Amino acid sequence: MPPTAPPFRPTLLAPRHWPAWIGLGFIRLAATLPYRWLLGIGRGIGWLAARGLRDRRDVAARNLDLCFPQLDAAERAAMLEENLRDGGVMLIEFALAWMGSQRAIDRIPLEIEGLHHLEAARAEGRGVLLVGAHFSHLELCARLVSQRIRIAGMYREHEDAAFEWAIKRARHAYADAMFTKDELRQSVRWLKSGGTIWYAPDQDMRGKDAVFAPFFGVQAATITATHHLARLSGALVIPFFHRRLDGGGYAIRLEAPLQDFPSADVVADTACVNACIERMVRAAPTQYLWMHKRFKTRPPGEADVYRR
Repeated sequence: MPPTAPPFRPTLLAPRHWPAWIGLGFIRLAATLPYRWLLGIGRGIGWLAARGLRDRRDVAARNLDLCFPQLDAAERAAMLEENLRDGGVMLIEFALAWMGSQRAIDRIPLEIEGLHHLEAARAEGRGVLLVGAHFSHLELCARLVSQRIRIAGMYREHEDAAFEWAIKRARHAYADAMFTKDELRQSVRWLKSGGTIWYAPDQDMRGKDAVFAPFFGVQAATITATHHLARLSGALVIPFFHRRLDGGGYAIRLEAPLQDFPSADVVADTACVNACIERMVRAAPTQYLWMHKRFKTRPPGEADVYRR
């Protein structure tokens, strides 16, 4: 049986969880506002945050320097400013994904293509890994696509138990199941049964199950879960592209399954996944989560790229 929405426990009302409940209250309130209002508010939040979160700004700037050396300083600065404003919109999009009403979700413009790839996999009785990336709108697009197809998700647990309870419960309202990164066996069983799992393998997890593979020409520590999940379950790996449109709304595209995947070479497979994610990022570079230290773990002998 897949993991179900967690039951409420009275201990979640303890004073140490009050900050989380206050934050959840603001999220709930934000989710009631009209979508276009929220986009404007989000960009305003992003403008303020860009001037207050100096460390995150420095990380994003360094990532853009590493990944877009062909651009001049002025072009990267413009990209950075747009990306930081997008970070504020991300907060709004998470609020909508988690606590927006179904009526609000139905009103968001959506373009979607490539569903036939998923339908073909299901006709064969194959499970599917929908491989995406950490864009600002990843959670909202997961909910949007769940209106068309039944999906499960993989996620990282929140440190605060009250926040974890509320968000996991919200996700279960539109996802069939949610699996943590440690629930490998459950994920494999889900895929073997013909299920679909969405997840994003593009962050530096600094774990033992990682290899170095190029990302924008830079060696990046990358988890090998895509290779192993596909190998153990026989699932197809389908790239899941999504981006926010200039006029509002979102475009989602499912590509054909990766060919000859998995192979016997875990490093080659991981490099293939990174190349796919790089194409996703190039399609909407200012909407990617550049504030994450993607290149924090370095190959032996290489210096910290974020050191000032």
